[in-house]
Amino acid sequence: MEFKHKSVLLEETIENLNIQPDGIYVDGTLGGGGHAYEVCKRLSDKGHFYGIDQDTAALKAASKRLEEFSDKITLIHDNYCNMKKALQKEGVEKVNGIVLDLGVSSYQLDEPSRGFSYMHDAPLDMRMDTDKEITAKDIINNYSEKDLFRIIRDYGEDKFAKNIAKHIVNRREKSDITTTKELCEVISAAIPMKVQKNSGHPAKRTFQALRIELNNELGVLKDSLDDMIDMLDDGGRICIITFHSLEDRIVKNIFKTAMDPCICPDNFPVCVCGRVSKGKIITRKPIIPSKEEQENNSRSKSSKLRVFERVL
Repeated sequence: MEFKHKSVLLEETIENLNIQPDGIYVDGTLGGGGHAYEVCKRLSDKGHFYGIDQDTAALKAASKRLEEFSDKITLIHDNYCNMKKALQKEGVEKVNGIVLDLGVSSYQLDEPSRGFSYMHDAPLDMRMDTDKEITAKDIINNYSEKDLFRIIRDYGEDKFAKNIAKHIVNRREKSDITTTKELCEVISAAIPMKVQKNSGHPAKRTFQALRIELNNELGVLKDSLDDMIDMLDDGGRICIITFHSLEDRIVKNIFKTAMDPCICPDNFPVCVCGRVSKGKIITRKPIIPSKEEQENNSRSKSSKLRVFERVL
């Protein structure tokens, strides 16, 4: 299947990157290269672009799409949490802009063999990096009922998490749950039919939770965002597109702390904690897609863009 992904908030992201033609830019979630293409178009021969993705299918597709810019791009197979080390290997310490388009790509959802979608019957996989051994099947069949409840509650925000976890454990005692269809049937049995009629697909939240847990999506974001802000040169910007409240909350809070890190009590006349601001938040409120974009690309509806600018 051809790698296709419609870039969300494309114009807004490019505008907010404030691209300098001779700058260094990084896309930590390269995907099919949609944002990357627009960045590269704006770079001079002195500028350079680094594209990082843990999905080899994405790198292959992006390489083809960005072929005309081959003299000023470097593609790296890795998780964006390793961005700092990966760029240091390339001799890069500071960059002028970073883009993260979080979540799952259209290709990953639409390609049945990847096992991300509850709309296709496929093996329970959900790995963003297919070189890794553990899959969603391992989580479903090996996690305790308590841990399944925790991830479905915390990452899926599903009020039926406890009952879903119980049904999964009861079902797997007969035989392993190995496909997306089997898992959907188990989840459907755990949620009252009257609720399902008004709440969309019953498996949506559980599939989201499994994907986040398997790929450590929230942990990676929490652990690497400060480093990425530190990598920005003076005036450099980081643009992050999120797709659910858990991601957005992390980005919002880390940006807020980066701008105002002081932990002194309010009654102190001057700051004595020594924590210095790293810059400023450009988007006081997140940028959301236009009505036109939401109509043309239903997967953009939940997206939010937040932007932070480094000030040295």
